[in-house]
Amino acid sequence: MAIKTRKLSGTPQQEPRSYETEHAQLARRAAAEGIVLLKNENGLLPLAKGSKLALFGAGAGRTVKGGTGSGDVNERASVSVFQGLTDAGFEITTKEWIEDYDRRYRQARQDWKEAILTCQKELEQKGGLNAFFEAYSTHQFAMPAGAPVYKTEADVAVYCVARVAGENADRFAAAGDYALSDTEREQLKTLGNLYEHVVVLINAGGVVDLAFLEELPHMQAALVISQPGMEGGHAVADVLSGAVNPSGKLTDTWADHYEDYPNAATFSHNNGNVEKELYEEGIYVGYRYFDSFRVPVRYGFGFGLSYTTFRVETTDICTAADGGVTVQAAVTNTGAAAGREVVQVYVGLPDGRLEKEARRLVAFGKTALLQPGEMQTLALTFGPEQLESYDEDSSAWILEQGLYGIYVGTSLQESTLRAGLQLTQDKVLARTQAICPLQQELKVLSLPAEKRAARYAAMQAEAAKVTVLPYDLSAVETRTVDYQLQEPQDEAAKLVDTLTREQLICLATGEPSKGQSDSNDSDKVSALGSAGVAVPGSAAETSSAALAQGIANMVLADGPAGLRLTQTYYVKNGRAQPVPMEMSLEHGLFYDGPLPEGEPYYQYCTAIPVGTMLAQTWDLPLLREVGTAVGKEMKIFGVQLWLAPGMNIHRNPLCGRNFEYYAEDPLLSGRCAAAITNGVQSHPGIGTTTKHYACNNQEDNRMASDSILTERTLREIYLKGFEIAIREAKPRSIMTSYNLINGVHAANCYDICTKAARCEFGFDGVIMTDWTTTNVDDTCTASGCMRAGNDVVMPGMDMDHENLRKELADGTLTLDELKLCVTRLVRVILHSDCYEQ
Repeated sequence: MAIKTRKLSGTPQQEPRSYETEHAQLARRAAAEGIVLLKNENGLLPLAKGSKLALFGAGAGRTVKGGTGSGDVNERASVSVFQGLTDAGFEITTKEWIEDYDRRYRQARQDWKEAILTCQKELEQKGGLNAFFEAYSTHQFAMPAGAPVYKTEADVAVYCVARVAGENADRFAAAGDYALSDTEREQLKTLGNLYEHVVVLINAGGVVDLAFLEELPHMQAALVISQPGMEGGHAVADVLSGAVNPSGKLTDTWADHYEDYPNAATFSHNNGNVEKELYEEGIYVGYRYFDSFRVPVRYGFGFGLSYTTFRVETTDICTAADGGVTVQAAVTNTGAAAGREVVQVYVGLPDGRLEKEARRLVAFGKTALLQPGEMQTLALTFGPEQLESYDEDSSAWILEQGLYGIYVGTSLQESTLRAGLQLTQDKVLARTQAICPLQQELKVLSLPAEKRAARYAAMQAEAAKVTVLPYDLSAVETRTVDYQLQEPQDEAAKLVDTLTREQLICLATGEPSKGQSDSNDSDKVSALGSAGVAVPGSAAETSSAALAQGIANMVLADGPAGLRLTQTYYVKNGRAQPVPMEMSLEHGLFYDGPLPEGEPYYQYCTAIPVGTMLAQTWDLPLLREVGTAVGKEMKIFGVQLWLAPGMNIHRNPLCGRNFEYYAEDPLLSGRCAAAITNGVQSHPGIGTTTKHYACNNQEDNRMASDSILTERTLREIYLKGFEIAIREAKPRSIMTSYNLINGVHAANCYDICTKAARCEFGFDGVIMTDWTTTNVDDTCTASGCMRAGNDVVMPGMDMDHENLRKELADGTLTLDELKLCVTRLVRVILHSDCYEQ
């Protein structure tokens, strides 16, 4: 196979290209489908077209499209709520306020810039690695609240609460972040006195405190518009006007108070300890906790209103010999407007030797657009693997005998018992080996036995009123995991055998820097590696050390809200000029230097809604469409691996990166990641990178924080989503996380990289580190990655090459171990679109 000659990834023409229009429409549709209607008293919404609206709030004119850091996208333009409502024909009576806010916003951005540059200088004086990015990512921009609100002739006021969060910093349970600032609270209170009707929009990537909705009675309608991507303003207008009937559902539990979350007091910086994170809540994460412990919530998991009403009837439930269960649900639109509904299936679990949560999500589906009176039947399926629990004593996935109650509804809270499954004897589904043992004692949350027994007895009593089917799993074979890797002796393996030791060392890391830097000094070696050389603004490239042997180098681009590339770069003598990192961030806010020489080229990427909002659609075919669109842009720009989807569990609402991830539930997270991956990989030769594997649920001290948890918690909550995505979509790659897991860096952890991902889940792609993982301390090394089965150390630094040479020389790393990792990389490269067809 001949390696393709790389072409310039952009175009010198400024005019929008056809894919931009097509993908913007898709981004708008995805955002509208992901908007969640929380409250709509007296049918205030939808608003009549042409209505006069008094629009206020930080997100009104400066709508936050997504989070900061690797999840940012340099799109051509982003539509604010103000622009979207104006385009939809609403009359905005507060243009002066929005213009004034814009001036305040620009000044706040300038002040933020100066603070970051000051911090950068301090870090450089201390010899910090990649000082600019460290300063940037630890200084989150705070949206100013704006001028006092006032009365206009409008009948309805719309107030947009906005929050920014991002990589390398967690949020705070404080005013102005999780809670309203004093100014925001005063503004909303004033609006309630000035206007008869008030609509609140929550423009945030994660959960915020909504207690004010009850405190201020004029707040008649509320919607979570999340961080909706570049077409967010149009999507919001679509929903407020009724052009789109809201059908989004929450993927997190929104508690009455932050303190209600089981790990509230100890999460991240809350207890002053960011070195060790004790997962003492165990399996009781999100709704599993609130439902099991019967803690009241403000808005529960799966909740979301509509402008119409639906009736959901369970028409049939049947089982198959392989343990599969199918729930037939007939959904009828009983209201006056066309709309869509999500049906969710939960299973109540028997009380046995293993403590279990009260209910867990096992299946879901979304209807088509139903006209008033129209009915659709959904067939929702699940298997025994959705009912299993992990038994640490026997190192096995098991189903304990007893009653499994099937609950069906439009949210967890609204679901009711419709049927039951009776399992008469314990069933072992898979026998495994233990992984990631605890290194210290951990006091894990437990519901008292008498309360578990009472809950189970109540379910049994209720089940006497419904059909209970025998659940026979005798025909299901018990799988015993084979931990002896069987690597094929294919073209990749034969090719790797021809490489020199030095070529192997180079291929085990990304391509070292070729002048790309976080400073204007082009001779300075950057910790970012060879970012942006082939495709300006991309995250890195794999090594070019074996081009002569026909092993191409792939381009990797950040995600997961779209491709993160430089919007404008410059071409001289047919070659793209190095672009300082500052030019790629915040649309060049931090770059004050001269423009590079040459002709400008443009590469506009689509900023899709953030991961949480995509999941709020509960629409897997739509997510596959989104993935297909991202894949098309990868093909256009010459990117082989997209560093997405992000799929870590929303363990606590203050994690600064929750917006990139899908949900507090592993099944929903895994299915969403699989749908995105299947869409991307419908284009031959490109792939996704599921991340961050695993237990990356905290951003403060993310490179050195130790996630301490039981094996059962690790497997059932934090690895399960990755397993689902791997089995259902076969992503080309996985990215390990920065943190430690029970004392071992994830990147150096054989148990999760090899035993779990490869032997248990069947992953056959390439595993890579997150960027500069091995620069944390001497306990995480490039050679340690190879021994663990983490195949590529990114982005590529001389220190990693030196470590590999040293350990090969002293025998602590064998040549066979190194070859095995490089072979897996080469296998992915050979199946990439780096070659002529």
